Amino acid sequence: MTVAILGPGGVGGLVGALLARAGHRVVCLAGERTAAVLNQDGLRIESARYGDFTAAVQADTRLRQPVDALFVTVKQTALQLALDRVPAAVLGGATVVPLLNGLDHLALLRGRYPAAAVVAGAIRVETTRTAPGHIVHTSPFADLELAAPLDEFADRLRHAGLGVTLRTDEGAVLWGKLAFLAPFALLTTRHRAEVGTIRTDRRPELLAVLDEITAVARATGTPVTADSVLSFFDRAPSTMKSSMQRDAEAGRPLELDAIGGAVLRAAAAHGIDTPATARLVAEVARGANQEA
Repeated sequence: MTVAILGPGGVGGLVGALLARAGHRVVCLAGERTAAVLNQDGLRIESARYGDFTAAVQADTRLRQPVDALFVTVKQTALQLALDRVPAAVLGGATVVPLLNGLDHLALLRGRYPAAAVVAGAIRVETTRTAPGHIVHTSPFADLELAAPLDEFADRLRHAGLGVTLRTDEGAVLWGKLAFLAPFALLTTRHRAEVGTIRTDRRPELLAVLDEITAVARATGTPVTADSVLSFFDRAPSTMKSSMQRDAEAGRPLELDAIGGAVLRAAAAHGIDTPATARLVAEVARGANQEA
């Protein structure tokens, strides 16, 4: 395949490097400085699961030729500007796989590119871009869910080392991740603590937020329970941090609206009361404003 990666940061860099190592042509789309580093040095991965390796890729500031697939892996806060790097006329009918947080990006992408080509996707992984082209993968998993019958595509991703599950329900893919991500991101960011501390020292608050968010998910038609999400919290590596927490530590913009805001909007639409979640969103926003 020829695959474009829009945003070769922690997630996109790992996906792109694994695909390149498996023999696929990978084109990373980024700013001039990052593109120059990638063209010269490639993507350098440090991972207990995949080993330490460097993968040669191509990089540019703009997509100039059609590709078979496009992974959209920028932060929600940078999505609008980043999409200018991918003209619809150049992209053509490529499969578009957004691995973004939240819910609202699907409508945006389907308004810009052929709607049928945009696949609801989610990834569970912990990665950090420590410098342009340098990705540290710290979780024992890198698992994708895609809501489309893309069997051959999924097999190629699995051959590259990624876990892939295909589903038929877009809501199950998006809410399956958001039901875990929202409490994980909000609590770790608000309390500046890793998941191990949250699930022990902040467990009553965690349980309250899980009850609210899974109630919203069920109201949208996704059969997720607080117990099932809690089991993932309890199995996660104790030192795991959320990407929102890392962004807060680095003084970067937070995906608060894409994650917490999406939950609150869905709750309001379905008449679900979410006081604990609303309080967390407000406190994280207040903390971000104070440090800005």
